[in-house]
Amino acid sequence: MVATSQESIIKAVRDNGVRFISLQFTDIMGTVKTITVPVSQLENVMQNGIWFDGSSIQGFVRISESDMFLRPDLNTFAIIPWLNSTHGTARFVCDVFTPDGVPFVGAPRTILASAMAEAASMGYEYRVGPELEFFLFETNDAGTPIPGAAHDDAGYFDLTADRGSLVRDDMINALEPFGIDVEAGHHEVANGQHEIDFRYGHALTTADAAVTFKYVLKAIAKQHGVYATFMPKPIRGINGSGMHVHQSLADTETGTNLFYDGDDKYGLSKLAKHFIAGQLAHARGMAAVLAPLVNSYKRLVPGYEAPVYISWARVNRSALIRIPRAAAPAATRLELRCPDPSCNPYLAFSVMLKCGLDGVKRELELCAASEEDLFESVEARSKLQTLPGTLKEAIDELDKDEVVRDALGPHIYQRFRDAKLREWDDYRLDVTPWELSRYLPTL
Repeated sequence: MVATSQESIIKAVRDNGVRFISLQFTDIMGTVKTITVPVSQLENVMQNGIWFDGSSIQGFVRISESDMFLRPDLNTFAIIPWLNSTHGTARFVCDVFTPDGVPFVGAPRTILASAMAEAASMGYEYRVGPELEFFLFETNDAGTPIPGAAHDDAGYFDLTADRGSLVRDDMINALEPFGIDVEAGHHEVANGQHEIDFRYGHALTTADAAVTFKYVLKAIAKQHGVYATFMPKPIRGINGSGMHVHQSLADTETGTNLFYDGDDKYGLSKLAKHFIAGQLAHARGMAAVLAPLVNSYKRLVPGYEAPVYISWARVNRSALIRIPRAAAPAATRLELRCPDPSCNPYLAFSVMLKCGLDGVKRELELCAASEEDLFESVEARSKLQTLPGTLKEAIDELDKDEVVRDALGPHIYQRFRDAKLREWDDYRLDVTPWELSRYLPTL
């Protein structure tokens, strides 16, 4: 259920017996944060917002600057379908503001809105369609996921061995009340791995949907006694989970897809080629935002359908950017294949857009397509750069990339960088089970 006016929201709340309002936003890592108020506060919250302590949110502000407030985006209103009448709850996605009413530059949603405004000033609407893969794991009696215990032994598009099919069906049903228009769901390549795809659209709306998607799927999985994880590489030796992102620019006035050119070999306009060239030029700098975990770089290795080489192509799925064959001009798009679902969608879409626009502004020339299998052809891949191999290498590349840093803004850039360096140091100093099993018996 989606409503856009205060009057229609109040009516929906009354008609559905809603008792609580959940006001949601994310920290810089993409974790959903929420403040819950009784329904009696609904009108006041819609009109005036609500104060909260920003110093307790990762990457927000110091304790001396803690006062902030949330304002709900009325277009994100939805009634949470799995909560009963006693705990009936509706939610809003919120924007974060400083005490003087200015959008907070440390809020990821603000950063994406700013990037979208820049694109709009150039006459472009940025549209995206992320494909989030996830695993279902068995859990112990405490509800904790059991490492390596995939929920089934099925493979790509399997049905008979797919124990998660009913879970996926319930997930799809639960997404609908949030206004998320699901197009398809299916089993993925690896055991216990799944994908549910939803409709392509405006990047800010889609980022809201991607955050909601993860929150909903985890809740429905828990109801079935399993655990949904968006960890990029939860099991060694099988495919990890990606978040391939389809992208295009449309004319802000007509909605026409500006990436299409029927006279081009690939059906791509000059604008599209400049945009692709921009993302290729900044691929290494974007990596820390698009693949933000230590674990992300255990997915980005050859042999498991994840891209490593900075290149583009049409039919070659080992390339970083693929141009899917479009059934119609309106469907012309590029597919960036390195992001994974652990990323913050607001920040990911922001840096992707700004890097693409950098290619447009500078009219960067697009290199030749790489249609060979880059995992098999030594000669083809020898001419190409690769993505960073570790989180630390990705952070170093982020530090060097002015466009990516500008996309994040100085506030988020510094706090994101500091958090990722702490994560890297914690990982670097750990003595892992692999090391113990490999070295302890012989040394």
